[in-house]
Amino acid sequence: MIFRSSILPSAAVLVAIATVASSACGDTNDQFTKANQEYADGKFKEAATDYESLVKSADWSAALFYNLGNAYFRSGDFGKAILNYERALALEPNHPEAQANLRIARDEARALELAPSWPDRFIHSATVNQLSVAAAILFWGGVFFFTFFFLSKRRRIGGLALGICCLLGSAALVALLYATEEGPRGKALAIVTAPEINARLATADTASTVLALPAGSQIKVEQQRGDWVYALLPNNLHGWLPANAIQPVRL
Repeated sequence: MIFRSSILPSAAVLVAIATVASSACGDTNDQFTKANQEYADGKFKEAATDYESLVKSADWSAALFYNLGNAYFRSGDFGKAILNYERALALEPNHPEAQANLRIARDEARALELAPSWPDRFIHSATVNQLSVAAAILFWGGVFFFTFFFLSKRRRIGGLALGICCLLGSAALVALLYATEEGPRGKALAIVTAPEINARLATADTASTVLALPAGSQIKVEQQRGDWVYALLPNNLHGWLPANAIQPVRL
């Protein structure tokens, strides 16, 4: 199911709304249609609520998170807008509208970003699932070429070389995937969704401030202690934040 709201931004607001709907069915289609109409009528908070109900049903797509991000942006909730643009891009890294609106939302919120790791720079246009599939294909390709080489009566060195290359390529992708998942933009990536919050040196509201984080800022959660999380912050700092002030990008 696809529903996409394409928005052209100005310096301060999102304007010029066009909608296209396709591939939806049953109750899900009704919910999309209802949220769609609410968005078109300028009822952005109501539209966000209906999109959120689809998210809770685990019927996820990049288009759904993109639409939800738009609804939150138009409601003035930049933290949740950025969160949902990030979720859209986690599913579809080359989603051009989500990329554009994410940049606008960050500028509006003055949100801070984590420094990207080298794997993030290398595989920014591919999803984890795509790389996992590629690694599996290379692995089984290597197994095939090795099997063919050892069972063949006329052993060709080219087959052995192909097998080695496939297995080495598979191992390299697995290492890259691990580094990506454990990096700043991996499974621990979260977004500050509360209004500006202070990261602190200890798990107390009276502790010294490490960094003020506007809504929409990125963090990497490293551990949780009760109602607090310890996280990697922008500018390579570390600090404690209230757990209810953030939401993970990965669901």
